[in-house]
Amino acid sequence: MVRVLFLGGLGRSGTTLLERVLGELPGVCPLGEVVHLWQRDVHDDERCGCGVRFSRCAFWRAVGAEAFGGWPGADVERVLELRQAVERTRHIPSLAAPRLTARRHALVTEYAGYFARVYEAAAKVSGAQVLVDSSKHGALAYCLRWASEVDLRVVHVVRDSRGVAYSWTKRVTRPESHLAAEMTRYSPGRSALLWNAHNAAFGLLGRCGVPVHRIRYEELLANPRGAIHALAGFAGLDASTVDLSFLGRDPDGTEYADLRACHSAAGNPMRFTVGRVPLRRDDAWRRALPPRQRRVVAALTAPLLGAYGYPLVAS
Repeated sequence: MVRVLFLGGLGRSGTTLLERVLGELPGVCPLGEVVHLWQRDVHDDERCGCGVRFSRCAFWRAVGAEAFGGWPGADVERVLELRQAVERTRHIPSLAAPRLTARRHALVTEYAGYFARVYEAAAKVSGAQVLVDSSKHGALAYCLRWASEVDLRVVHVVRDSRGVAYSWTKRVTRPESHLAAEMTRYSPGRSALLWNAHNAAFGLLGRCGVPVHRIRYEELLANPRGAIHALAGFAGLDASTVDLSFLGRDPDGTEYADLRACHSAAGNPMRFTVGRVPLRRDDAWRRALPPRQRRVVAALTAPLLGAYGYPLVAS
């Protein structure tokens, strides 16, 4: 079985940063948001995290050859059709059931099988023990739990809902696209509802027998070494010998990570960053998110905010 560390939660919660840092661990290969690989990379030929077009990336060309005899052998239209049929948030209750109907099981396992082939090929090409998929989509994680070829371990990444809401209002260009494209934006109210749905889904996943490790964005940046050490153990690596030399601290006390280029297939533009990256919390929302919007988001997300240890009234 191929071991996959799946990063789950709502976007803008720090999953890309976490993926990049985890990708520096020996024996770990970050793949980016594999959920978007089929459309954005195989079909649209957007840029890999290494900077070149997907079709020209030696790593992904080798993965395609291993998995499908070349990417033209992957039935992208079928994958996207299956995604519409089974990988939707509204399908999570049925995907969480102990059993699926015969027809649903056939569709789910067919869909998950495409991902399993990519994972297996990536593991062989990279020689990695652990692959990191930062797709975040709860419904995909529920589909993958039905793939017998995948040793699925989920890292549930949570960030203060007000910080997430503010981040979703910002304009962010997608540099990997040859079009003048921007990332999706949501209103604070809309992102609050999505925050509830996505995080609740991962809370339920742990009750379905899937190993789930929850980490807060704020805790990751408060103690990077401790957080990554714990996640290495959760991923099945030998935590007693794991090399964290890529993490350091400047004389002024700022934590940092030295990041190499990677082959992240899709995700936040941060995946293109190479070199020394300060590990600081982004708390701009405390100043920039209007008080009324902060109160609305806090009210909508209050039950889970409290469950995750966040104060309802932000200072």
